[in-house]
Formats: sequence, structure tokens, C-alpha cells
Amino acid sequence: MEVEQTALPGIGLRHDFTTRAGQRVGVVSHRTGRRDLVIYDKDDPDRACQTVKLNDEEADALAELLGAPRIVQRLNQLHQQVEGLVSVQLPIPAGSPYVDRPMGEARVRTRTSASVVAVVRSGQVYASPGPDFVFREGDVVVVVGSEDSTSGVAGILAEG
Repeated sequence: MEVEQTALPGIGLRHDFTTRAGQRVGVVSHRTGRRDLVIYDKDDPDRACQTVKLNDEEADALAELLGAPRIVQRLNQLHQQVEGLVSVQLPIPAGSPYVDRPMGEARVRTRTSASVVAVVRSGQVYASPGPDFVFREGDVVVVVGSEDSTSGVAGILAEG
């Protein structure tokens, strides 16, 4: 399924896709931080027939409902395909040297060959975070690799 991204000058970004049944669904992320869930008219894909304004808590809950199970499903599929692959969830503790620092500075992949596939923060899932993603205390980092490599990541995030 392809998700389209459209810049909305002066407003923000729209991400949308079309379901198998032909229904167009999207999320408008406003520059103000507000997010709207939008259902478009089947006969006129530019006309919204339903818009639900979401506050941060509602948007996070929706992302959790839709995102987290999908990531777990993908990880479970990987486990079935690759023998010896494990996934772990590692919290960023208060004493971690990487609190308030970009993920790239930890050099996790280079040092361990493990991959960070997601970060969960306050119920919101950040899938495939890039090296500029800044860790916060309490983040839960989802790591995939061998048992040894994921243990190495745990050590890095806890002590540096």
C-alpha cells in the first residue's frame, strides 16, 4: 500500500492512502501541531466527507492502536523467517549518557550490528527512527539482532 505525502502550504502536511475498498483516508498534520483524521468522498477524492480533530492524547492513542500492533506483527514475521533473530525492548534509563542526544551518536549498528527498528515514547511509536532522532529518558527502544548484539545495545544505552 502506498502512502502519499502532500505539502499543504500554510497548513502543514497531508498523508493519505486508498483502501482496497476504494475509500481514501488521511491525516493532516497542521503546523500548529493539531492533527485531523480525514475520510474523503469516494466520488470526489478532494472533498472531505468526515473530519475528526485529534488532540495530542487522541492522536497518540490512535497511533498506538494502529502502529504498535503492526510493528509487533512485522517483528514476529521476522522471527519466523530468520533463525537466531531476537527483538528486545530497552528503556532509556535516567542515567543513560544518550538522554537528550541523537541516536546516531550511540553508533549502535556500527558497534553491535543490531538495528533500532522503533522507539516508543509516551505511547507513540516512532518506526525506523533516523540518526537525528533524539532519545529522551523513558523512551523504549525496540532493537532487532542476535542475542549478543542486542545485549551489546543494552550496555551502550545504559552506560555508554
